[in-house]
Amino acid sequence: MIVYLWKGKNPKNRTIKGEMEAKSVEEVRANLLRRKITATSIKKKPKDLFENIEFLQPKVTDKDVIIFSRQFSTMIDAGLPLLQCLDILQTQQENPTFKRILKEIKTSVETGETFADSLGKFPKVFNELYVNMVAAGEAGGILDIILRRLSAYMEKMAKLKKQVKGAMTYPGITMAVAVVVVGIILVFVIPVFSQMFEGFGSALPAPTLMVVGLSEFVIARIWYILGGIFFTMFAIKRIYATQKGQILMDDLFLKLPVFGLLIRKVAVAKFTRTMGTMMSSGVSILEALEIVAKTAGNKTVEFAVLDVKSGISEGRSMADPLLESGVFPSMVCSMIAVGESTGALDTMLEKIADFYDDEVDQAVSNLTDMIEPFLMVFLGVVIGGLVIAMYLPIFKMAAAIG
Repeated sequence: MIVYLWKGKNPKNRTIKGEMEAKSVEEVRANLLRRKITATSIKKKPKDLFENIEFLQPKVTDKDVIIFSRQFSTMIDAGLPLLQCLDILQTQQENPTFKRILKEIKTSVETGETFADSLGKFPKVFNELYVNMVAAGEAGGILDIILRRLSAYMEKMAKLKKQVKGAMTYPGITMAVAVVVVGIILVFVIPVFSQMFEGFGSALPAPTLMVVGLSEFVIARIWYILGGIFFTMFAIKRIYATQKGQILMDDLFLKLPVFGLLIRKVAVAKFTRTMGTMMSSGVSILEALEIVAKTAGNKTVEFAVLDVKSGISEGRSMADPLLESGVFPSMVCSMIAVGESTGALDTMLEKIADFYDDEVDQAVSNLTDMIEPFLMVFLGVVIGGLVIAMYLPIFKMAAAIG
């Protein structure tokens, strides 16, 4: 099949355009006429030179998958066949990487594989949670409802991720800029002042001597300092790549004074949201716990969830192992215990997730409000201190002349 780009006039005489797979120009023209579109231009789509170079292709974002899920749900609910839905969505997709993936999924479904198995061939785009929920939807004949739940779930997870990323990015960028500015002052600005001070003929103030000494130290050992920074970053990355290192780092993150509480709340929100969504979609509790553990993003939380799974396999409730882990607050465990006893665990998990979404929102706001004045004071003391130290001899000389 060849991909053609076309332009044409619709019944209202408006110019529209698109692309279509067909065997020939005549087939494209005939298909357009069936849609009451008069073709004005049909030509082969030029090949992408970088099509086979993966890292140059655009990534499939969470937003792409969310829109796909929501549109797919609407089409299935309207009674369109699965293959026709895939064909329409693949044709309309603007992201070339996602377009190619949808085309391969459609081909896989045409050969007789299930929709869930076809999605599972692309784990970087459709994770295990997505695939398992779609499988449950296919088996239960409620694929449209499952896709709607998935899109709502992913939207909330994307919002949560954006909140945390924003909370971490702001102080990180500010500190990085501060380090760069201080480095530029020490390496390029201080030596100019130092040369000027050599002709003063009098002893320099102690703060100025300290700053000049620091500048000389940094300039003399600049490559060692940069090498040390890169080596530390590389070492942390290597340590985190090992299971023991990841366990150590993840446990440390949860114990951080300010950020630890935020990470803990995010973990609770993610766990309850994912479990609630999967259980309400018909996924078994043991299978849901296995998937939640893999997608936890924190080894300490992952082990806690796996302990819950082991406990349930032995006949225990979910609440007790969660409380014993020390990761989940007692209030959360108590609410889960109530949900288990009343047979409405999925609903209770959704309520906990909604509550902790608000808690994360408030924690991010509080964190930003707390960090802003601290950063302002830090920047003022460090950069302001350097500037004042370098101007002290000038003030001293001006006082002597006066």
